[in-house]
Amino acid sequence: MPYVGAIDQGTSSSRFILFDETGNKVATSQVEITNHYQDAHPGWVEHDPLEIINSVNACIEDVMRKFKPSDVCAIGITNQRETTVVWDKTTGKPLHRAIVWLDTRTRSIVEALVDKHKSQDYFRPRNGLPISTYFSAMKLRWLMDNVPDVKAACDNGTALFGTIDSWLIWNLTGGVHGGTHVTDVSNASRTMLMNIKTRKWDASICTELGIPMHILPTIVSNSQVYGKVAAGGLQSVVIAGCLGDQQAAMVGQQCFEAGSAKNTYGTGCFMLLNTGTAPVSSANGLLTTIGFQLGQNAPCYYALEGSVAVAGVGVKWLRDNLKMIADAKDSNSLAESVQDNGGVYLVPAFSGLLSPYWRSDARGVVTGLTLTTTKAHVVRAVVEATAYQTRDVLEAMTQDAKANGTDLKLAELRVDGGMTASSFLMQFQSNLLQTPVVRPKMMEATAAGSAFAAGLAVGFWKSLADLRSKLSVNQDAYTRFAPEAGSQAQSELCYRGWKRAVKRTFDLAGEPPPLAKL
Repeated sequence: MPYVGAIDQGTSSSRFILFDETGNKVATSQVEITNHYQDAHPGWVEHDPLEIINSVNACIEDVMRKFKPSDVCAIGITNQRETTVVWDKTTGKPLHRAIVWLDTRTRSIVEALVDKHKSQDYFRPRNGLPISTYFSAMKLRWLMDNVPDVKAACDNGTALFGTIDSWLIWNLTGGVHGGTHVTDVSNASRTMLMNIKTRKWDASICTELGIPMHILPTIVSNSQVYGKVAAGGLQSVVIAGCLGDQQAAMVGQQCFEAGSAKNTYGTGCFMLLNTGTAPVSSANGLLTTIGFQLGQNAPCYYALEGSVAVAGVGVKWLRDNLKMIADAKDSNSLAESVQDNGGVYLVPAFSGLLSPYWRSDARGVVTGLTLTTTKAHVVRAVVEATAYQTRDVLEAMTQDAKANGTDLKLAELRVDGGMTASSFLMQFQSNLLQTPVVRPKMMEATAAGSAFAAGLAVGFWKSLADLRSKLSVNQDAYTRFAPEAGSQAQSELCYRGWKRAVKRTFDLAGEPPPLAKL
């Protein structure tokens, strides 16, 4: 039986997974990668691009020991978005470590732009995004301003820029020996450089930011053949699907119709609402982004997105920094060991707040501590914070819907990601939203989405209808969390406490160093 593969390159690890035609996971391998922090520069987070491609190759080789390349009809790629790499196309070597999506070193550049244009939303009519440290263009601008090798390579024409998808595809298809330099439309929509309506690089934005367009990859759809793997266990297998991780989860959760929504609880937390085939602007702190385009001539679906920087990484912080738990799984049992949060709220604004606040000046706070507060209350507050932040995003989506003449009421929220293993969190989330939460038993929605895109491109599945038909054999493989009777009043009381705590995070960041050159 042939299979379709997926490379899932995330913030904390790389994976390679094989799926069969019913969406079942057949084989998998995972390798953790290093997040490089600097004590001298709080908020800086980097990855080694060579470690990333080596980890991906290691996962592929591990899985393919038991399979032949002919067993795999195509592979897809899904990746951490916004993370920025610049490399030399003549040597294949990165010119600096990759700057990770949650890195905040570009704050001074952002503030200078906002001050210059008198608005954080100056580019939003063109690209759907606010000016923020989150997006790739700011990271690329910082590299050009602060790394001489990057500036020199941009000037002499040897530099290539890309998000992680571009870096992987270029290397897998040959690198310096004819590698393909592309990015898919979903990843391109997260750079701040793509026009959200035309789905092409916006020359006016590039000019205003001083970004040379010759270093940018070609924008392609999410489902088409980009090239063949040049060597290794997948030699000659086509790469035929690519989506940013949150858009891939949207496809993996089959959110193909307008009005459907998914929420991924990973390192961060990301809710996407399918808005159909026209971009919808947000006046409430959400992002207008590409959902998916499953073929070169297929319609492009858009989404409103709420992006939260800290979800699962908050639990990791409890384990690694505070030593409050020995294993991430312990957070669930500790949270359930107390009746409630004891009035304790922890707002994990470790690198500022993203949607819907967009406050780079925010920093984490804990409120409500008393002499009766225990470790369990603090752990519960960290777990609950992910649900509260999701509520913040849904509130913004509801306001945007009203502004567009629509009464948004989700029939259900489809969820995926590592934190969804916590039944406590899923039930708390359902109560807080007063909406059913649906968790698949096979929680690999992100990897599955990229595999689905690749399989559709090569006819592994003939159409979306065929895909859904084949996947339907697993339609009962879900757990549904419905709001508990009588939970609404207590949930509203808790949410008001959260909103008070959020206000206390504002204006806590120190002054940034004067690095901007505009």
